[in-house]
Amino acid sequence: MTTLGKFALGLMGKLRPQPALGDAAAVITLPPPDRQGGLPLMEALAARRSRRDYSPDELPLRQLSNLLWAAGGVNRDDGGRTAPSALGAHEIDIFAALPAGAYRYDAARHELQLAAGADLRRITGYQDFVDDAPLDLVYVADHARMRFIPAGRREAYAHVAAGAMAQNVYLYAAGSGLGAVIRAWIDGAAIADALGLTHDQQVLLSQTVGYPAGA
Repeated sequence: MTTLGKFALGLMGKLRPQPALGDAAAVITLPPPDRQGGLPLMEALAARRSRRDYSPDELPLRQLSNLLWAAGGVNRDDGGRTAPSALGAHEIDIFAALPAGAYRYDAARHELQLAAGADLRRITGYQDFVDDAPLDLVYVADHARMRFIPAGRREAYAHVAAGAMAQNVYLYAAGSGLGAVIRAWIDGAAIADALGLTHDQQVLLSQTVGYPAGA
């Protein structure tokens, strides 16, 4: 679907997911992340860029495992994560929109848990390239976990945490031959409805990830 077509549907409140492509498992157990390898940090920073042209080739499970761990996985014995969070609230949930369904990443278990048995990629942003890329990430803040943070600061803190996760994804992508682009032009209400979010949960950002077209 074209960008303008999706935008028009969004204005009418009619932007909807597509049927799932294939059967969605209730849980996807991810292999342990590979904490070695990739480009040195300065080289990854030099290679970091936003891409908007993607191959539809699906990401191997290990690649998906490494990417999600980089975004917000557990990297310490005390439960600390690869991305910061004010007062350790860990308020950001990462949802992975795949062709067979949309999944919430459980960092503690390092697994994906089915949230919606539909293909949500077309509604994770108004741009047309998100429809066919193999993975769209959605960053969702759960304000119920931020009770110790002043109410007036919660949204700003959540955006900072989501931004840190998105940058982790950018750097992992740069060091692994993937492309990525962060997107804020989204229909948050359509995404929230498709994922069955509560009133305490806020859709903040989306991010497309995949192999660059022609790579």
